[in-house]
Amino acid sequence: QVQLVESGGGLVQPGGSLKLSCAPSRFNFSDFVVSWHRQTPGAQREWLALITSGGQINYGVPAQGRFIISREHAKNTVYLQMHNLKPNDTGVYYCRSSRATTDYWGQGTQVTVAS
Repeated sequence: QVQLVESGGGLVQPGGSLKLSCAPSRFNFSDFVVSWHRQTPGAQREWLALITSGGQINYGVPAQGRFIISREHAKNTVYLQMHNLKPNDTGVYYCRSSRATTDYWGQGTQVTVAS
């Protein structure tokens, strides 16, 4: 079964940082577009950032200025480095990989920002 697996979530204090990882099981996603999304309590899932196979990057408004997406082809992994986290960043963070009509989502990793 093809899966995307997110890791790196947890509890962090306001102002702190976390680095999330996304890696696929059973396939190489080097030629996929990979994106990060999140769902905060009471809100719809929102897009944060994407990175293409060639390294082009775009950020959504919630991620601009504080989050950095990157990918390491040798490790078949995409990262989301998050800085200056705030309580309203609390939520479940998902990665997604897309190519043509193929689309995979991970199960998500919980990020909680609280003192």
